[in-house]
Amino acid sequence: MTGRVLVAGFATRHVAQSARRAGYTVYAVDHFCDQDLAWCTEECLGFDDLAELPEKIAELAARHPVDALVVASGAETIGTTIPLCGTPPAKVERFLDKLEIQRFFERLDVPVPPLAGADHYPMMVKPRRGAGGWRNAVVKTAEELRRWEEAWPDVPYVAQQLVDGIPSSVSCVADGRRARAVAVNRQILRGEGESAHGFAGSVTPFAHPLAGEMIAAAERIAAASGCVGSVGIDFMAGERPWTIEINPRFQATVDTVEMATGQNVFAMHMDACRGIIPAAMPAARQVAVRRILFAERDMQVDADLAPLAPRIADIPWPGTEFEEGHAVVSVYGVGQTEAKAAADLEESTAAVRRLLGE
Repeated sequence: MTGRVLVAGFATRHVAQSARRAGYTVYAVDHFCDQDLAWCTEECLGFDDLAELPEKIAELAARHPVDALVVASGAETIGTTIPLCGTPPAKVERFLDKLEIQRFFERLDVPVPPLAGADHYPMMVKPRRGAGGWRNAVVKTAEELRRWEEAWPDVPYVAQQLVDGIPSSVSCVADGRRARAVAVNRQILRGEGESAHGFAGSVTPFAHPLAGEMIAAAERIAAASGCVGSVGIDFMAGERPWTIEINPRFQATVDTVEMATGQNVFAMHMDACRGIIPAAMPAARQVAVRRILFAERDMQVDADLAPLAPRIADIPWPGTEFEEGHAVVSVYGVGQTEAKAAADLEESTAAVRRLLGE
């Protein structure tokens, strides 16, 4: 079963592309409207501020009647008259607040980093709302906490005790009562600067001794959440699988999950919305890696990177300007081992840098 879908959110290319491959006619409301989003949609409508989303969705739907709305990050709580395929806004709201997520995990009695008490340093500080991790910070002293608060005034936050481990996630699909893991991923973080803990890519599959425990925990969490469709559970794989967050929406790992497994995440999402989930977790056929390249300075991309597709994605239009630190393009690598996938990624990255004149 296919039809016409409107995908809305801050960044939707990964969702829209998956929907198009699944056979859907796709429309999108997106902050970037990059070249490859235009390729897989009938029309893409851009916006500057998330507050514009409801109006933009209504505008696009008035021109192109659609069968369903599918939301990405930033659009989870929008209510419209378009039938929603995903977690209802009333249910999703609690999982957009990291303090509520903490309480949810504690009630489920899954391992979660405890909240840090006053003067319990070091601690992980993160805004209660928001995605991508780019404002998360390890705070080692009261002075560092004061500087974080000055940098982000009026931003409510949570502070957790710091735990060691490898950032990872389990991608699931759920029908509101049951859940099935689709893939285990290693997350690539930026690793330096003010956005050191910001998402910068993923590797699928993530072969780790705790993978089985993470899969079991993720399926239990996703089922208990009542969420519908694509759901992601973030972990720190350390001495135990520390549960970090639940993402009640499509995750940024969609690309590597699909490349590694050969399965279509959007099709699984829509099936889950109809009460159908996979009987078993799909096996990975290869290793896939995605790395986001960020602007090292204020710059303008004059070259057309489109000829490098499908080895890259989120392809900017020639003439697009980027501020230092902003995401420019996504680059991929695949191989039968992680080492071969990494080597393939390096080749793709070198091709991008040549076109950029770096």
